[in-house]
Amino acid sequence: MRNTWIVYQKEMLEAARTYKLIWIPVVFILLGAMQPIITYYMPEILQAANNVPQGILEGYIMPNAAAVMSQALGQYSSIGILVLVLAAMNSLSGERYNGSAELVLSRPLSPAGFVIAKWAGLFTILFLALGLGVASALYYTEQLIGSLPWMDVVAAAALYGIWLLCALSLTLLFSAFLRAPAAAFLSLLSSAGMALADSLMPSWFHWTPAALPGLSARLLSEGREAAGVNLSPCLSAALLILFCLAGASTLMGRNKLP
Repeated sequence: MRNTWIVYQKEMLEAARTYKLIWIPVVFILLGAMQPIITYYMPEILQAANNVPQGILEGYIMPNAAAVMSQALGQYSSIGILVLVLAAMNSLSGERYNGSAELVLSRPLSPAGFVIAKWAGLFTILFLALGLGVASALYYTEQLIGSLPWMDVVAAAALYGIWLLCALSLTLLFSAFLRAPAAAFLSLLSSAGMALADSLMPSWFHWTPAALPGLSARLLSEGREAAGVNLSPCLSAALLILFCLAGASTLMGRNKLP
């Protein structure tokens, strides 16, 4: 456990030196703040475009706070996943291809401890970025659109965080045996495939982690009591994360170097 903690500290130090602790939260803050601001000023934006028909301006209806917050969180399901996967794609792949993995694992540190330390570092970055991004989205939504129960927002953001954590865990798994670009591609493809399956056949795939963004949007619009409790996406997400960690640990133990 002590060696795992040391590797985790090394990961956070490297994240600070490569400015991941700065630019990833900044991207999430901008994504969160952009949606309520654009929504509020959309009539002025359309009016500034001289070629927009007058009927569009007259028929524009301002969305409510829950819809705007759902749209802001939706940015993290697309652009946010892309940013996180690109930041994490070199986590294990870089260690393998530059020989650092063999050096680190020659110490009294198990492959599982090594992978968990990497995963914990990614989780910390995600927690910081998503927390600041949701805070910025909630601030501008309340200032410009309307207020929301903050407990509902926290619960909805937690569901999105679990979905993003699944994408990071998949990236870590693929990074354990592929080069960084291939790991990023497969992680994005897997996430997009699950999301597409859920959107096309929601009755069949309502239990998958891809259902978490929809559950988050329903929680914001209907409230925690009306939305109900559906634990199957959370349970399947937990199983997927555990599978990715176990798979990455096994692959790192078998093949430390390419």
